Amino acid sequence: MNNTSNPSPEFALGQIVFLKADPSTRGAVVAVLPGAPENRVNVFVDGNVHTFYPSQLQLEVQDDSRVFSCDDFHAYLTALQIRYPGLSTLYSLNAARVDFIPYQYRPVLKFIKADLPRLLIADSVGVGKTIEAGLILRELQARSDVESVLIICPRPLVAEQKWQREMKRFDENFEHLDGAKLRYCIREMHLDGEWPEQYQKVILPYSLLDNTLLLGPGGKRKKKSGKGLLDLDPPPHFDLVIVDEAHHIRNQNTANHEAVRFFCENADAAVFLTATPIQLGSHDLFVLLNVLRPDLILDEESFNHMAEPNPFINQAVDAARAQESDWKQTAKETIDQAGATAWGQSILKDNPEFKRIRNQLAGGRITPEDRVQLITDMEALHTFSGIINRTRRRDIGEFTIRKPQTVEVALTTEQDELHKALLETQAEIFRSLHGNQSVNFMMTTLRRQLASCLHGLEPLLEDILTRRLDELEWTEADAIDAMPSEELTTQIREQVQELIEKAKTLDTEDLKLEALRKVVRSRQRRRNNKIMIFSSFRHTLSYLYKHLEAENFRVGLIHGDVPDEERLELRSRFEKPKAERDSLDLMLFSEVGCEGLDYQFCDCIINYDLPWNPMKVEQRIGRIDRKGQKSKSVSIINLITPGTVDADIYERCLLRIGVFESALGGSEEILGEITTELRDIVENYALTQEERRIKLQQLADNHIRLIQEQEKLEAQQLDLFGFHFLDDRMEKEVKEASSFWLSSASVQRLVTRYLQQKIGTEQEFILGEKPLKTLRLAEGVRNTLLDDFQQFSREKTRVYRDWERWLKGSDPHLSITFEADCATQHPNAVFIMPTHPLVKQAAAALNTEQEVVTTLKVRTRKVPSGRYEFAIYQWRFLGIRENLVLKPIASSEVLTSHLNYLLEMAEDSEAQEGQAPIQKDALEKTHQHLWAEARDKHRERTQALANYRRENLSTSHQKRVMLLEDRIAQATDPNIQRMRQSELVKAEADYRRRLQEFDEAMAKADITAEPVAYGILEVSTDP
Repeated sequence: MNNTSNPSPEFALGQIVFLKADPSTRGAVVAVLPGAPENRVNVFVDGNVHTFYPSQLQLEVQDDSRVFSCDDFHAYLTALQIRYPGLSTLYSLNAARVDFIPYQYRPVLKFIKADLPRLLIADSVGVGKTIEAGLILRELQARSDVESVLIICPRPLVAEQKWQREMKRFDENFEHLDGAKLRYCIREMHLDGEWPEQYQKVILPYSLLDNTLLLGPGGKRKKKSGKGLLDLDPPPHFDLVIVDEAHHIRNQNTANHEAVRFFCENADAAVFLTATPIQLGSHDLFVLLNVLRPDLILDEESFNHMAEPNPFINQAVDAARAQESDWKQTAKETIDQAGATAWGQSILKDNPEFKRIRNQLAGGRITPEDRVQLITDMEALHTFSGIINRTRRRDIGEFTIRKPQTVEVALTTEQDELHKALLETQAEIFRSLHGNQSVNFMMTTLRRQLASCLHGLEPLLEDILTRRLDELEWTEADAIDAMPSEELTTQIREQVQELIEKAKTLDTEDLKLEALRKVVRSRQRRRNNKIMIFSSFRHTLSYLYKHLEAENFRVGLIHGDVPDEERLELRSRFEKPKAERDSLDLMLFSEVGCEGLDYQFCDCIINYDLPWNPMKVEQRIGRIDRKGQKSKSVSIINLITPGTVDADIYERCLLRIGVFESALGGSEEILGEITTELRDIVENYALTQEERRIKLQQLADNHIRLIQEQEKLEAQQLDLFGFHFLDDRMEKEVKEASSFWLSSASVQRLVTRYLQQKIGTEQEFILGEKPLKTLRLAEGVRNTLLDDFQQFSREKTRVYRDWERWLKGSDPHLSITFEADCATQHPNAVFIMPTHPLVKQAAAALNTEQEVVTTLKVRTRKVPSGRYEFAIYQWRFLGIRENLVLKPIASSEVLTSHLNYLLEMAEDSEAQEGQAPIQKDALEKTHQHLWAEARDKHRERTQALANYRRENLSTSHQKRVMLLEDRIAQATDPNIQRMRQSELVKAEADYRRRLQEFDEAMAKADITAEPVAYGILEVSTDP
């Protein structure tokens, strides 16, 4: 084959060569073809065979001298983890300007392990749902380019820039969309088929989601005057949609619901956040999950079937925790009962995990370690555990001590006469319009207004007669059902007018207002003099604002109609220290005015009146009793007027169930029942006052018992959703998912090695011993880094833009930190963490394709002294969910189990030279045995899981098709018919695609293994 007279170089089969003119053209020699004056060489490059002359090629010399120091070896492992992220490792740790709180990583772990990137975070008020959503965003960014994110939230959160501020903790800039900007985006989508680049990361208030947005001007689709959201083809696509206060979409017949569903259907990932009470069988929960996972939660009937096994799974978990002598038998019996339910028979019994758990319970002895793992595995069987995260206040302890105080203010004789007149008018109207539910609701609202503030009654009555109250005002008063029709207003006009005349004669004396003034004055002497004052009624708020301002109190007012710019300014002034001239000391709020907002800098609220819904009381308190509150205690001052229905509810119900002393988040289902039953009692006008009080007392007695039982269950760590949550266990989960190679020290080591490679070791470039440092790079070095930066795909984020701007700029200094705590304290410092472009550049610069060798030493008593050889393999799991893990293998089985930990502690060995060659074949033999065993298990699990999911998918798809066909048949509007038909076509396409994915997953189920490092570890047990 070889021509000896040919001066050109010759190559052997299998050698790696590259093209001299273009070194990036690289491949293996697959054939050498004789020729004159030169042979020809076939090279396999990028999946194709190309032919070259030998003189055009150069042999790639394998560098056998890649012996790494300990620092270089550690940097190498960090680079591997950054370049090849795995599902079992958290990348959001130490990657945001937030405090490390273990429970906030629980949703992240659920999200990355889910079969689809969809999650409902239903945490209690104040737990930190916004941060949890941000951590999910950061985790996604570590794994792929996340260019477009849509956040949907209530308008008050837009006005006060809550999401905008919170996202800055993750170094993200979000744009608020107003009506004009949103219409521009829809118009651009219609013209170009793409969402405008400058609005790729946006925050959208619910208030803009109306029929005009959905259907276009006039509320009809495909009008010449403009298209609606639902007309867009292709539809707008977002990498991630975050829906805050997701209970706003619980009504399926609203534009809010339709718009959120539309955005989620066309998004890669979605996260819903809500703190509103959720009960396992509730309709509201079904609606949310149906929007989030329509492929899984098809209809309410199937939703209820899915929930059936959960109580039995709870009992099995409880038995395993209790560890009674017969716990295994009890757990097995209850697991069998779960499998005997309708859902268990059709789906759960075929779940490979269910089968494995059942067999384990039926088998021999279970060790304490296995029992703990079994508890976790059984919890994972819960039908909603993979799509709901539930962290309650009780799970994580109290943030502060709540100090409630009751201030009673009696009515004057004149005021009491007006109160009696209202009750008489109510009875008269009730007799004449008996059976009209709207009358009941409205008269109840008037009684609540009177208990709140008598001087607010007259303007409220005037507005009712003139129909000046809009839907938002009724909503703020938690009285949307009380909104009277025009016909009803006409029917009761005469009686209402009489009440107005009586109210006009009221003396200006107001003992309740004076009591408020007294409380406020005493609080103003404190260092923290901030007070939040709540009322459900705008007329009360306006009245209080007028009088407090007249007495020179620095007071602000926020309700649902306060413009966004004004809200932002008011909050900013309220947060300022009292020494500043434009600071506000008092803020008046309606319910809507403060929804979802954080005021941890304030430690006192005054309830000028109280909602009858205990959860709304909890949400008020949750504005200040939340993570980040600096005070050890918070004051909750309740102003109560004896003799009113509000006083009866307060004394006989709200006080006794303990809502003011501690968060009752674990008893939300019970609180929901209390609210419903309470309204039934109060709005039953056939009851006398004494009968009403007795029933309120009975209501409280019954539910106090239920709450106590609930707390007892919580003490046993039993949760409705099956999340048996302990702080130490959460820390253990986070620790298992964390990686030393992604810690701040490891990231700094990688960056330092990269910069040394570019600059040399003679000069310092990271200055400072403290966490806050200065990066100093000359222009030439910055240009070199800029070249590297431009070599790989750049994300369209603030971090990437700022980094590029600095590299191109003239300032050689940059304030940086590698630690999250320091980044939080110094928001202007650049946070160098795993997703920062400098770290990505450093990881890309290390050649991770060649094997490396190192010699290290460590002191430990975990392993006998000696010289051990080790290898690190990279395992890529292929199948339904791909994953990457670094697998350590050692010449000693004992060392293998401790190798990761010991490598973290290791340092350079003095014996770098003269070492005998590493016995790679022996290590490979050990590895091959472990790999073959792992691959067989992986294939078996993938096959079983694919079969289970195919069956589940087939069942769900059949029901989904029937549901859509039924909706098409019922639709009368051609536009709705087309929309439903489109949903059916999409459902069929999704079904075929996912079936194909399962087939492909089963076909390619494998573990590819590649050695990435070899080494020698010298172990010494000397102290």
